[in-house]
Amino acid sequence: MPQPTIAIVGRPNVGKSTLFNRLVGKRLALVDDRPGVTRDRREGEASLLGLEFRVVDTAGYEDEDAASLPGRMRQQTQAAVRDADVALFLIDAREGVTPMDAEIGRWLRAEDTPIVLVGNKAESNAARGGLLDAYSLGLGEPIAVSAEHGEGVVDLFDALRPFVEREEEGEAPEEAEEGGPLKLAIVGRPNAGKSTLVNRMLGEERMITGPEAGITRDSITMDLDWNGQAVRLVDTAGLRKRAKVVDKLEWLSTADARRAIDQAEVVVLLLDASRGLESQDLRIADSVIEEGRALIIAINKWDIADNASGLFNGVKAALEDGLSQLKGVPVLTVSAKTGKGIDALLGAAFELREQWSRRITTGELNRWFSRAVETNPPPAPGGKRIKLRYITQIKSRPPTFVVFGSRVDQLPESYRRYLLNSLRRDVGLGPVPLRMSMRASKNPFDSKSDGDR
Repeated sequence: MPQPTIAIVGRPNVGKSTLFNRLVGKRLALVDDRPGVTRDRREGEASLLGLEFRVVDTAGYEDEDAASLPGRMRQQTQAAVRDADVALFLIDAREGVTPMDAEIGRWLRAEDTPIVLVGNKAESNAARGGLLDAYSLGLGEPIAVSAEHGEGVVDLFDALRPFVEREEEGEAPEEAEEGGPLKLAIVGRPNAGKSTLVNRMLGEERMITGPEAGITRDSITMDLDWNGQAVRLVDTAGLRKRAKVVDKLEWLSTADARRAIDQAEVVVLLLDASRGLESQDLRIADSVIEEGRALIIAINKWDIADNASGLFNGVKAALEDGLSQLKGVPVLTVSAKTGKGIDALLGAAFELREQWSRRITTGELNRWFSRAVETNPPPAPGGKRIKLRYITQIKSRPPTFVVFGSRVDQLPESYRRYLLNSLRRDVGLGPVPLRMSMRASKNPFDSKSDGDR
């Protein structure tokens, strides 16, 4: 099927052609400080950290009569957006949101094409205010990039990947997110029984197993049907302490396993019941949470475990102490040899993915926010009150939130944890990683300024 198409749009001279050249890897589009250099749509084959797509450079959007040259250029831009799978809307982060940006934003919100907002020329601190202003466009969180210097490509990759990869698989973006295969990675220390568990799930000896540690080297992806639900299962190489990884092949295998974590939705950390929870397990669990993936702890070889209840309670207690940033991670018991506990494991994984993918309505979110702040108001360092005004969810998978207010740079970490724990409990988000950042900017939908008290 044809490659996904990405259109780059924005007012003149915000760096569209520079970004186009960056994506195609060569200077196909003319670049000059003068506005309006690009007139026709220019297309090229682009690659971004392995994502392959067609990219379209468009003329700067100008509010001119349709019969004029700028007006005809605008019509070409509008056609490019309607034909694209996703559009990148560039603004100049150093200049902030201009009236023309606001007009383009209103037009794009009325289109059916998904929009990714990009703040270009963001290589200096001078761009910070413009990036905050960009929230007023109503198109979500801006991706900060510097097309000229190649900065921000990882964040741009993360924003585009859901559209590009899903289209490559022949799925509509929303359908893939809601009903696509569960991407489940099995990770753990060497010889924890990962490949044996995968074989049991598949019902065949798909993976080589044995008593020797380190048999699996590559991350192997397999498809599984569980009770009519699709699972994309990934078996990974064992993860040892970095200091012990000296062989180049093992280093590559470890890097491959970590990429599998990054691409998963839910990660199962498999423990060996005969060894319990060790410090390396906690490091693996912490890295999964840091990547924003939903985590399940599964204790394998439960059928031969000594002092099973003591082991289970010990693992739970160690997780509570060692994973302070995320309480209540599910701990399940399985036997890869007999298959016991696998149905419960897969059921828990689907439930966690649903929580990890959840979006909360703005009304429900801010009703909770008002109650939480009223119940426990933020402190007043130096006698000056910290005022929290508004919260918005900027994305899911994992659920990510931004709180707007004044003096938020003085808000203690303990209060941020209070908000996260209260949100998790009161809204029912479950034991999945949450992200929350603070922005010292007025609520773009609030007529009051930050100076109002």
